[in-house]
Amino acid sequence: MSLFKPRIRPTLGSVIGRGHLIVALVGVAMASVSLTLLGVLALRVYADHNLHLIARSINYTVEAAVVFNDKAAATEALALIASTEEVADAQVMDEQGELLARWQRPETGWLSDLEMQIARTILEKPISMPITHQGREIGSILLIGHGGSLMRFLLSGLVGIVLCTAVSAWVALYLARRQLRGITGPLRSLAAVAHAARSERAFDRRVPPADIAELDNLGNDFNALLDELESWQTHLQSENETLAHQASHDSLTGLPNRAFFEGRLMRALRNAGKLDEGVAVLFLDSDRFKEINDNFGHAAGDAVLIAVATRVRAQLREEDLVARLGGDEFAVLLTPLHKIEDAERIADKIIASMDAPILLPGGTQVLTSLSIGIAVYPDHGLTPGALLDAADTAMYQAKRLSRGAHHTAGSEHSVVHLQTRS
Repeated sequence: MSLFKPRIRPTLGSVIGRGHLIVALVGVAMASVSLTLLGVLALRVYADHNLHLIARSINYTVEAAVVFNDKAAATEALALIASTEEVADAQVMDEQGELLARWQRPETGWLSDLEMQIARTILEKPISMPITHQGREIGSILLIGHGGSLMRFLLSGLVGIVLCTAVSAWVALYLARRQLRGITGPLRSLAAVAHAARSERAFDRRVPPADIAELDNLGNDFNALLDELESWQTHLQSENETLAHQASHDSLTGLPNRAFFEGRLMRALRNAGKLDEGVAVLFLDSDRFKEINDNFGHAAGDAVLIAVATRVRAQLREEDLVARLGGDEFAVLLTPLHKIEDAERIADKIIASMDAPILLPGGTQVLTSLSIGIAVYPDHGLTPGALLDAADTAMYQAKRLSRGAHHTAGSEHSVVHLQTRS
């Protein structure tokens, strides 16, 4: 037992979908991070500029209070301005650097701490500005910015990133499925046609056209290959049929050979046994074939055999069979046989068909005749070999009688004697 499980290969849909999703998410992430950084930098510049403006405003407001060292007035003026601006801590110092007034934002808790941490990380150092009066420095102002706006911007940016990521992921999956249908549809059609060609030998099916040029070219090439395979299969079938026909038929007369005849006779006997029907076998032999072959040559003998085959076949019913057993010997299978008289009647017709002369190569005409022996199932035999032997024996009995007269021939086990003539 193998310790390693076979690796599961990903589907084309999963590969394309994952690729679209990764590209979309990377693109959204890069765009979002870039925009967020640019926004933070812009907000930092704005916050620093705003702190400088606030420091100047406080400077003008508390200048008189610093001159007269009025802490109450300085504190009131400082709170009036700082409480409405993005300021976390504002301090006013006198000329000696002693704290004259201070205002601090009253918020407490983790949110305020987070805002202060963001302010310390993003904003520049606290703003320090001197307070001057009549060209002399009489004090200074120290301002520390508050990160509330920055935090709101970062939170809104984060929400925007999440929303854009979700929308981009949905759009990426939609586009992936849409593209997947355009790619996998033709591929599924090609796979179905290939499977049918492999498993069912259905070379007549074709891949439909595709909208994508490369897939359409692939389908056209595959269809061309199927055309070649279909032509090759047709040629092979024709060759096989020809070989099968040659293996079961006589090359000269085109009649079935002995093996084919015995196979058909075996099936006819099985059916006759089930249906309680009769079967007759006629054994035919040409009386003058050797004489014609010796006197006129093999070509004349071939012409006689072809003529005999043609005339015998013309006297039979559609369901009957005539075969060439070898040399000048033929056999006829009559099935179904309802009456013995039917076999005698067909034998008489065959013999009568030999009354017309046969035209040989070169224009010579000859007459020939046939000796026929008849054997009937089940009276004269139960197997193909027994029936052929019985018919052969009956034929030789007919051949021993004088030529040109009516003769009687039967099997050595026959119950009835069938009238034949040669």
